[in-house]
Amino acid sequence: MENGELVPNEIVVMMVKERLLQPDSQQRGWLLDGYPRSSSQAAALEDYGIRPDVFILLDVSEDILVERVVGRRLDPLTGKIYHLKYSPPENDEIASRLTQRFDDTEEKACLVKLRLRTHHQNVDAVLSVYKDITVKAC
Repeated sequence: MENGELVPNEIVVMMVKERLLQPDSQQRGWLLDGYPRSSSQAAALEDYGIRPDVFILLDVSEDILVERVVGRRLDPLTGKIYHLKYSPPENDEIASRLTQRFDDTEEKACLVKLRLRTHHQNVDAVLSVYKDITVKAC
């Protein structure tokens, strides 16, 4: 992960499967953000009988995605996520305690771009699994 690469499929698939098979997920439903990231992950979910009702593809430019990532901040006290431009903290006290993930910095923007390249390499294969339920949004 630190090199911008994906976590091995075996680990992620088992974690997602175990969580989605929990009673609350079965009763209330679920939302996955950025998953599945590969056709093999999508196929593994299908093999376990796990299929989303809809697959939403957000089409956003690389520059905007990088801006969103490097502006993201976490309040370690409350767990709330802020963005310096789009959702700034309410006051200076909160602003002073915000932290940034190690891989969300300007210096690590190359990792963001690597994650995006990995996404672009895999997205068509994932979309092929969900072509009948895909909704594209900008």
